[in-house]
Amino acid sequence: MIVEGFLKNSKPCIEALVRKISAFKGLWRKISLFQMDKGQKRETVVEGEHIFIRGSVEYSNPQLTVEELQGIIAVRLFEVCGNYFENRSTLTIEKRDVDEICERLTKPSLEKAVSFLLNTDDIEPDRYSMNPLKESIMETGQSAFPAAYAKTEGLEIDRKFVEKYNGSLVTQNEAEIIESYLSQSNYMDMVDSVKYEQLEGLSEAFGMRLCLPSMRMPLTVLEEETSGGLLHYMIRENNKDYAAIEQIYHCMGRSMKNRTTLLLLPHSTKGYGSKRAARGKIYFKGTELKSLKVAYRPTPLYPNAIDPKDLSFADADDEFEVSGKKIVNYDFHETPGSPQFIIYSIASPEDAILWHGIGAFGASELVKSYTSARSYFSSVVSNELYNKYGILTKIPLQFNIVPEKMWTHPVYDNIDASVDCVKDLQDLSRMGMYIELLPTHEYLRGSS
Repeated sequence: MIVEGFLKNSKPCIEALVRKISAFKGLWRKISLFQMDKGQKRETVVEGEHIFIRGSVEYSNPQLTVEELQGIIAVRLFEVCGNYFENRSTLTIEKRDVDEICERLTKPSLEKAVSFLLNTDDIEPDRYSMNPLKESIMETGQSAFPAAYAKTEGLEIDRKFVEKYNGSLVTQNEAEIIESYLSQSNYMDMVDSVKYEQLEGLSEAFGMRLCLPSMRMPLTVLEEETSGGLLHYMIRENNKDYAAIEQIYHCMGRSMKNRTTLLLLPHSTKGYGSKRAARGKIYFKGTELKSLKVAYRPTPLYPNAIDPKDLSFADADDEFEVSGKKIVNYDFHETPGSPQFIIYSIASPEDAILWHGIGAFGASELVKSYTSARSYFSSVVSNELYNKYGILTKIPLQFNIVPEKMWTHPVYDNIDASVDCVKDLQDLSRMGMYIELLPTHEYLRGSS
């Protein structure tokens, strides 16, 4: 049902991907990814000339949502259909094609197109008020921490939360699964363990292999890099002087008048790293970056879709100043910080990406910032990135789950319902898979 609907309703996207695969002359790359298997992290390395299709899940909720599931299935469909039709001369679809694609979906894919998940580890642990650990996240002082810094020690299931949202955001069964992994001290390992366990069961239910390999970024990468690494270079290059910062501001649609958007948000020594809770200001001495002033303040985050009054919260209180020299000569181990997504995503090996509900649930401004920055990087720093790091900068194909066709809970109509809240998974399948191609020119802000 899902495959037939995808082939029918998302054909222009499949055609665009097949053209990209057919014309692809990429670099030989060695990409390190991982999966969780019964709570154990298994590293996997993908080598060769591959096209990478990026999906994502969130660290703000341990339970897998219907939105996340739809995205995972979508990138898996792109992977298999792209590889299948690239070897054929036509996109005319017959029953035997559907049967063959369904068969291929049950197996690992090691062909030219590879799907993976890019999971951002600088997000707050309860960004959208849908984490059943939310009360203890607040009590342990971790609500304004990046997920990469969060620990499970002291965390426990918020029973009132589970009772209130049982069947609409989370289930008692999922609460028990989460609880079973709280012995892991690393918060992100716990979240990934829960989601991979759920994906194992869903793979069998949907008849397709859904345990896609993952990558964490940016803090995990910065922690492992030397000061000469790619992300360190991108942070230094885009903060080096007034002109460099002004250009990224332009890509983001921001004005240099106030200079309150920090391209790198330094973390507090107290562990805070929430971009929502931070107030920043950039100062210059002539054209040189003089300093960054940062203040972390208690800040409301976002509500879940069931109760708009139930806001998550980042509890933070600190202020400090960082010398511009520490940014221009950046070393993460001396000055831990979170770069903007458009800067660090350059390290993701993505040739095609999937957005979720841009135009309704997702922010069109983020896509414009991403597209404009990619265009800028490909024209200005592409030679340096290629020569130093073997990176080919270009604007990926950008797919989008049509907002009106995002999967929702059959009763409550919310995209943030956990998968276990859906009693009959065929209710999701019947909603279909409608993906659109986002035209690059509509998301470019132009040159300054």
